[in-house]
Amino acid sequence: MIELLSPAGSPEAVIAAVQNGADAVYMGMGNYNARRGAKNFTDEEYERAVRYCHIRGCKVYVTLNTLVNDREVEDALAAARIASETGTDGIIIQDLGLAAAVRQYLPDIPLHASTQMSIHNLAGVEAAAELGMTRAVLARELSLEQIRYITQNSPIETEVFVHGALCFCHSGQCYMSALIGQRSGNRGMCAQPCRMQYSLGGRMDDYPLSLKDNCLVDRLQELEDAGVACLKIEGRMKRPEYTAITTKIYAKALKEHRQPTPEEMADLERAFSRQGFTQGYFNGDREDMFGVRGEADRDTEQLFDQARKGYAEGELRRVPVHFYTVAEKGQPIRAIAFDDDGHKAVAAGRVPEKARGQGLTPSYLTDQMFKTGGTPYNVVENKAQTDPGLFLPAAAINELRRSLVAELSEQRGRPPKRRVGTIPAKPKGSAPGVDPAMIFQVLTAEQLTPELAALHPRYLYVPVTVMNEYFDLLEPFEEQGTIPVAVLPRVITDEEEPYVREMLEKLFDFGINEALVGNLGHAMLAKNVGMRIRGDFGLNVFNSLSMEMVRQAGFSSATASFELRIAQIRDLSKTLDTEMIVYGRLPLMVSDQCVIRHSSGRCTCATPAQMSDRMGAVFPVVKEFGCRNVIYNAHKLYLADKAQDLYGAGLWGMRMMFTTESPRECLEVAKVYLGQSDYQPNVLTRGLYYRGVE
Repeated sequence: MIELLSPAGSPEAVIAAVQNGADAVYMGMGNYNARRGAKNFTDEEYERAVRYCHIRGCKVYVTLNTLVNDREVEDALAAARIASETGTDGIIIQDLGLAAAVRQYLPDIPLHASTQMSIHNLAGVEAAAELGMTRAVLARELSLEQIRYITQNSPIETEVFVHGALCFCHSGQCYMSALIGQRSGNRGMCAQPCRMQYSLGGRMDDYPLSLKDNCLVDRLQELEDAGVACLKIEGRMKRPEYTAITTKIYAKALKEHRQPTPEEMADLERAFSRQGFTQGYFNGDREDMFGVRGEADRDTEQLFDQARKGYAEGELRRVPVHFYTVAEKGQPIRAIAFDDDGHKAVAAGRVPEKARGQGLTPSYLTDQMFKTGGTPYNVVENKAQTDPGLFLPAAAINELRRSLVAELSEQRGRPPKRRVGTIPAKPKGSAPGVDPAMIFQVLTAEQLTPELAALHPRYLYVPVTVMNEYFDLLEPFEEQGTIPVAVLPRVITDEEEPYVREMLEKLFDFGINEALVGNLGHAMLAKNVGMRIRGDFGLNVFNSLSMEMVRQAGFSSATASFELRIAQIRDLSKTLDTEMIVYGRLPLMVSDQCVIRHSSGRCTCATPAQMSDRMGAVFPVVKEFGCRNVIYNAHKLYLADKAQDLYGAGLWGMRMMFTTESPRECLEVAKVYLGQSDYQPNVLTRGLYYRGVE
């Protein structure tokens, strides 16, 4: 049976979800979940919530799906232990190092790969399985065909978002909120800059990054037929009434194997939508996916009032149970209750008296035992036998029934016994050489000039598409001893994989032996071709344990997250070569949406677009592989005057990332970092290396 998973951002939302038919709920605990702005749960509230859910046959997953730094690992593991000891059915996790630590420390609790891990192809699911995950939450951008292919070939369960907000950027790859306002989406503090107003092409568009909400309530059977294990509703930041309404409609559609009614669709829109809903990604049609949230009206409040009354008044969620009661002369009345999950409760009451009139009958006993109203139980089978001539007052039978129900609830709510292992120690790294490698990364063929080659970079990072088409431009660099590295796109779907593999094979035959990879799902693609792999920033290496996991995955180097402070990068245990981006426009978003086309009404991918915010900051928008777009920061990261800090950070390599710069500017910037010029670009930033993120 496919699972319906509902959001619970508060204790009230747990009740709303459970009472309206959720098979499972997911909630946050502490500061290590991707919705830190939700009410979330204290340890005591969480324990009560898990018990409440389990008694009613509902599973519970906890979200520990943010990046954690070295100092936070122990606290995050403490939260994971509480989750395990309270009987949580699974932990949703993003951070590679934290995942490995939880697996060692709490080996019995299932782990689910968060959508923040950017899993968008079968290889990504396989990589998650190798990490010990039992379920992978797939990227929201996938079509039904892509979901079906992944699921039917997956070694673990898959989970798909079916309702709620769509991020403009691929989850786990959005750095806009962090770089603009120090509120990291990867740390659960996204300020939702994609919902703001921006100017495109010189005019103020409405909201060019704001997508409508996803709604697949009429496509559930297709997902079930595809083999998806879990259907997920987004919305831990939304009101409990929203959870109640969406859960009820989806649960009915699933269990009754039917399409939603027009009235139900209207209720979904009133509960929350952004100018209606979209199925654009699911259908493989990205047109008409944009919309903004309107103001709630009186009809919405009335709908919420009705929903609140529904889950607040009595038990709508009833677990089927079986009762068997025996009343014998001279013996305490006894009863057994059992459910369909293997739990069994036994209770005994008073010794029956001799009847003065009509005595106990089996039908009278069953009538009394049927009275489970107000409890989470529905008696589906009820048998009784009694010796003749016995009497018990109704209060005694009611007390027996209450004892039986209490014992059954105690068993259903009792957490399983799980092993506790050891907390992994911080790995020991090796000291790098005193002379970090100079790495140039280019975006276009025009930037590959002989003058840049003459500066003798140790490594040259070039997009695989550019390297494939303009391979001869690498010759001046190779003559200087520079090692070219093919940069893989951050998103490669299963349909795109053969084309990328073909390019890599061609380049390998030409002598290119290394690839820069920013997604675990792409690692085997490059390794199978025969290339060494280096880790890009998309892996979100945020702590020493993650660094070690990247090493164990076969990478020869890793890029420290640019959301870390430089002091944190210095303190990382560098178990493999570690590089840091020290110059350039940092990428804010990578999206399957084409901002360029949305701006001009036509494809003009050869010419980067510009997007401006209300403060006048200008963000370049550049075409990415697969007709995707990358939005770059308005300000250029500049650290050439911070040489002492850079050389003290224990780096193997320092990367200059050239994006929209002209060939001349690339040359001048590189000379500055080599100490050969005093040139200084305009519109500069220190990034997050000195400010850090929340």
